[in-house]
Amino acid sequence: MGTFVPSGKQIDRKWYVVDASGQTLGRLATKAANVLSGKLNPQYVPYMDTGDHVIVINAEKVRLTGLKTQSKVYRRYTGYLGGLREESFTRLVSRKPEKILEEAIKGMLPKTKLGRAMGSKLKVYRGDKHPHQAQKPVAL
Repeated sequence: MGTFVPSGKQIDRKWYVVDASGQTLGRLATKAANVLSGKLNPQYVPYMDTGDHVIVINAEKVRLTGLKTQSKVYRRYTGYLGGLREESFTRLVSRKPEKILEEAIKGMLPKTKLGRAMGSKLKVYRGDKHPHQAQKPVAL
């Protein structure tokens, strides 16, 4: 008798919706990353994408603890000489709050092709509306 390994067609992917209002950024990101990677599924295999889809709503209402709202800085590099761009948390949350959650959650996934496949099942939205009602998402 061998070990059961699911094929890609046998994986039944569920849809979950998470309300980010009032939740701490890191704790919410770990919950979502575990669901995306499939670690909560009984058929989890480390070398396959067995995760479910995650929809995060109310991204602008996520909170940070301590003094991180004033001191946290997001950096990106344009690719040109001297092209390091920095943006504070308060400015980024007013301009593009979805980016904060996407970076936090995708940063907890593997940095491989498999991790990018897991990250593509993440959908983050600014308000409490999302276009995935047809998938009948369940609250996480």
